[in-house]
Amino acid sequence: MPAPSTAFVLGAGLGTRLRPLTRDCPKPLLPVAGRPMITHAFDRLIACGIRQIIINTHHAAHRYAEAFPEGRYLGIPLTFVHEPVLLDTGGGLKNIQSLIPRNEPLLVHNGDILAGLPLEPMLQAHAAVRPPATLALRSQGHPRNVALAADGAITDFRGLRGAADPLHLFAGIYLIEPFVLAQIPPGQPVSIIDTFLELIRLGTPPRGVVVDDGPWHDLGTLEEYEKIRDRGIERPCTQNP
Repeated sequence: MPAPSTAFVLGAGLGTRLRPLTRDCPKPLLPVAGRPMITHAFDRLIACGIRQIIINTHHAAHRYAEAFPEGRYLGIPLTFVHEPVLLDTGGGLKNIQSLIPRNEPLLVHNGDILAGLPLEPMLQAHAAVRPPATLALRSQGHPRNVALAADGAITDFRGLRGAADPLHLFAGIYLIEPFVLAQIPPGQPVSIIDTFLELIRLGTPPRGVVVDDGPWHDLGTLEEYEKIRDRGIERPCTQNP
């Protein structure tokens, strides 16, 4: 299986829970350890071989151009795709379908998390089976609402199917095969969770890999952001000069 060369970082949220800090700044651009939060995600992606990063934008989109005036980060091209109307996680993926390679999985990373977990277990598990999608999960944290069967298949999200398998936290990082995007209607707000639930219904469920190593922070509240703002996480060694 070709290794993923392209990543999609979700950067279009409104950041309402972090106001007033996000009144004129996208949440992924808030500073953590002296630099934009989103660059910590970029570091992890580049370290595992990513060569192109796509970011969707909406609120205060001009701030991204100010933060990355050359459209690059550590030599890696950044492509910004603006959403005049928010398309949610699945709709945002559909919106970039024409920009991604067709013969390799896409690596997706939430832009408002700070994650130091190793991505190799997820990459290796996906390459071994090539399911429609493979999600990084955590056994602890909140909310734990992803049901994972013993064979690695995800059987439920948010209790919507009544599955009784052990519950895990979705880390906001996953691999998805391009063919899955064909199931998402264009130009409409769609949650990727709805797409995953449909895959389960069709008998081709996404798979999950539990990765409890490394730090993981959801910076969705002012309290959580203040805890980590000045500390950040260790910067990984990259594969690029």
